[in-house]
Amino acid sequence: MARSIMWFRRDLRIADNPALLAAIDEGEEIVPVFILDPSLIATSGSKRLAYLGQSLRALDESLGNTLHVCVGDQVEVLRDLMNRYDATSVHISAEYEPYGVTRDARVESAGIVLTRTGSPYAVAPGRVRKSDETPYKVYTPFYRAWCVHGWRAPAAAPKNLKAVTPSDADRNFPDWEIPKGAEISPAGEKAALARWKTFQKRALDQYDENRNFAGMDGTSKLGAHLKWGEIHPRTLLAQLGASKAHDTFRKEIAWREFYADVLHHNPHTENDYYAPRFKEMRYDAPQEKLTSWQEGRTGYPFVDAGMRQLVQEGWMHNRVRMVVASFLVKDLHLEWQHGADFFKEHLVDFDVASNAHGWQWTAGCGTDASPYYRVFNPMEQGKRFDPEGIYVRKYIPELAHLNNSQIHEPWLFDEGYTHGYSKRIVDHAIERIESLERLQEIKVEKELYPDS
Repeated sequence: MARSIMWFRRDLRIADNPALLAAIDEGEEIVPVFILDPSLIATSGSKRLAYLGQSLRALDESLGNTLHVCVGDQVEVLRDLMNRYDATSVHISAEYEPYGVTRDARVESAGIVLTRTGSPYAVAPGRVRKSDETPYKVYTPFYRAWCVHGWRAPAAAPKNLKAVTPSDADRNFPDWEIPKGAEISPAGEKAALARWKTFQKRALDQYDENRNFAGMDGTSKLGAHLKWGEIHPRTLLAQLGASKAHDTFRKEIAWREFYADVLHHNPHTENDYYAPRFKEMRYDAPQEKLTSWQEGRTGYPFVDAGMRQLVQEGWMHNRVRMVVASFLVKDLHLEWQHGADFFKEHLVDFDVASNAHGWQWTAGCGTDASPYYRVFNPMEQGKRFDPEGIYVRKYIPELAHLNNSQIHEPWLFDEGYTHGYSKRIVDHAIERIESLERLQEIKVEKELYPDS
């Protein structure tokens, strides 16, 4: 009997999975497998691991309890499966981030042929190029070209899936527990589709107006589902219309694909500066300031609410992500990598490209960056995007007694600290000036922002 291996990685779903369909077409039976890599597990946060464990259980249920969950070196695991089941092919969705590229190259150098079909993106990194065949460095023209390039329609779910029944030795499902005091969103393909339907019904048509309000359920919250491939961006794009709200959401999908393209062409920027001159800037040692930021004790309510949400839920509202990032880099004068590493530890929806380049965008050192001299004001951001204090009160009970006009600047009122809230560790107005002076020291303003 002809058999093919379907090696699941960042595509933990059945529907709209071209690699799975290719594996089914090639073999009378498939051998579905997920390989737990100890080295990758060691660098993943506890909430993300707990989510992955739940996602694997959901995928296994969709496969009729036939998912092989193996632990060890990918080459050794695949060779063992190929020998045991006489499998003649290994099917995957192509991956483009540094870890995945290196891993797959090592597997192929060991003599295992990988059949690539599809990827985690609507348009694979490297496909959208300028007329001179160089990659885009600015988002807006990339978005236009990305739309012109287009994408395929979602692939159908398999109608006839026959999978090999695994032995008990191949059922190494991890029992990663959710950290005490934390909560994570439901995992799996069914949960992803349910969340997509809820977002379509309640928030998609007002997405352009409401997505920035932190106290409102106005974003898709599909990041973790996209991270693990429980839903494909094609599935989302296929159901978007031409309205402003739908186009705004389409652009958010494109941002994810733009950052993947940038990292694909510049793999060093996972941890290094896209604009290297920013290495020369004066930065402070992290020490107590970093700890206060991590623990949500900076004394700035909108910042602290975001950090506490991150630690509790493994997720943070996108608007708040930009504010807390700006605060770390430009108010505390710390290098962006400190914040990116903390996000990596806690985000369930951690995506290496989006994380690295989202941080560099705010830090002013990335491609298509927000200029460094644009410093987010944490008080004004809170007043504008949490005007009723709903978000702050949810995560900072020490401030729940304050009214809407007080809650974003508690230091101005006698009752601001009566319930134990932290005092400000820095003065934003002073640190903003300091950050601009440090920018001037490296004299990059005209070089990086010639039109400013």
